[in-house]
Amino acid sequence: MTSKKLVNSVEGCADDALAGLVACDPNLQLLQGHRVALRSDLDSLKGRVALLSGGGSGHEPAHAGFIGKGMLTGVIAGAVFTSPAVGSILAAIRAVAQAGTVGTLLIVKNYTGDRLNFGLAREQARAEGIPVEMVVIGDDSAFTVLKKAGRRGLCGTVLIHKVAGALAEAGVGLEEIAKQVSMVAKAMGTLGLSLSSCSVPGSKPTFELSADEVELGLGIHGEAGVRRIKMATADEIVRLMLDHMTDTSNASHVPVQRGSSVVMMVNNLGGLSFLELGIMADAAVRSLEGRGVKIARALVGTFMSALEMSGFSLTLLLADEPLLKLIDAETTAAAWPNVAKVSVTGRKRSRAAPSEPREAPGSTAAGGLASKRMALVLEQVCATLLGLEEHLNALDRAAGDGDCGTTHSRAARAIQGWLKEGPPPASPAHLLSKLSVLLLEKMGGSSGALYGLFLTAAAQPLKAKTDLPAWSAAMDAGLEAMQKYGKAAPGDRTMLDSLWAAGQELQAWKSPGADLFKVLTKAVKSAEAAAEATKNMEAGAGRASYISSARLDQPDPGAVAAAAILRAILEVLQNQ
Repeated sequence: MTSKKLVNSVEGCADDALAGLVACDPNLQLLQGHRVALRSDLDSLKGRVALLSGGGSGHEPAHAGFIGKGMLTGVIAGAVFTSPAVGSILAAIRAVAQAGTVGTLLIVKNYTGDRLNFGLAREQARAEGIPVEMVVIGDDSAFTVLKKAGRRGLCGTVLIHKVAGALAEAGVGLEEIAKQVSMVAKAMGTLGLSLSSCSVPGSKPTFELSADEVELGLGIHGEAGVRRIKMATADEIVRLMLDHMTDTSNASHVPVQRGSSVVMMVNNLGGLSFLELGIMADAAVRSLEGRGVKIARALVGTFMSALEMSGFSLTLLLADEPLLKLIDAETTAAAWPNVAKVSVTGRKRSRAAPSEPREAPGSTAAGGLASKRMALVLEQVCATLLGLEEHLNALDRAAGDGDCGTTHSRAARAIQGWLKEGPPPASPAHLLSKLSVLLLEKMGGSSGALYGLFLTAAAQPLKAKTDLPAWSAAMDAGLEAMQKYGKAAPGDRTMLDSLWAAGQELQAWKSPGADLFKVLTKAVKSAEAAAEATKNMEAGAGRASYISSARLDQPDPGAVAAAAILRAILEVLQNQ
């Protein structure tokens, strides 16, 4: 079965992809009759060397993404994973020559088809009197024994584009650019690893991997690598790759050793998530620096892909200060990242956390009757939530993720751990503020944020007074904050329904002579009734709002949890 691809046609996908890039970038133009993209300011290059590269499509953003001032003059694209036509390469050479350039350097990845077609176009152009040189880039560090075909051209070629582009922009001559980039290429190595293959439009995946395998040392055309290894952690994979790349017994190794300074490129092969790419980059930095290697520059992103392949490649280029100046030189190429022009190694990567604001005198006091009572209330609330874990998870499965009980249990265990550290503050405002911070850090999910908002806002009215009207005002403030940021309203089938119902009853505390327990008992009963009523509501907020109401025939777990918390508070206070 062929893979699904968002294309108009298999035959026209390479043309359409290049046309789309040019259509969205005023700095590029297509060469009529050819699959060639050129700088739109070509006439401004009179008297300078032109740089042309290319190869098969499917490696985007390479190669057209690297056209621009300070990088490539143009690219010639073939069909997917297919070398471009000789006629199109020759047309591109003629176009830049007729624009007044003083010579053309062809930057070619080391693949047989590319060498042949670019080489033939070069010979034809030279026969016409056009000065043309060609450098063939082979940066693959996969093969321990070199084959006759040599090292494959991989993502390191992009660094050659950058170095050559900076030299050309500086007015360096054709032969000197060719000489310098050839030397640079010898100090570079790339190794790829993938979790999956890729598939050319209209075709099946080029190879299959079992669930516990990864492919090491593969190229950029879906071909298999040098060996398969068992799935491992990011750190273990990077360590294995660096060991392979720098092993001096490996004929294609890159000569990086302790004390070396390198440009590091972590390249997404097309289908790796940005999360995974960041993890691999972190692992590469730590592993290299642990080996005593200085990372002078770090590039992380998608530079040369293999369609949708879920994998990455790691490139190391030995770099001195003159070379770094070329890497740092300005370019307008759309796909070149905004790289910091400072060393990665040696930079301070964290700063001290901000200091906590000073507490008002007496607000942090702990111990005493009030503190003991609050500890008892919290212990009962925790025990209640832990006992409800499975029930709340079961209710939550109707909305998809089924973790409401787990989330509340995580909060309960965090509070229990906090209580073991010492008695809670006697000040209600300080207690609620501390609980807010704790839940925001430990509870997680939207529930943690909502409880944190509620408690933070509720603490404010209690700073001045702690009588019954102040507690009612605290409930009002908490509910207002939850509605403001959570966007839920009463009747939306959320935890707010229970709290709102209780809050309406607690308004009675604002009346002179109000009875604490009588009002609180009514509030708890109203909260429990509201929680039960949520099973007949249509969800208007939260994840459940995306689920058909026909499937939501149980009470909202958040509302049930909130009502249970209020019941636990009431029971402890009544027993005092």
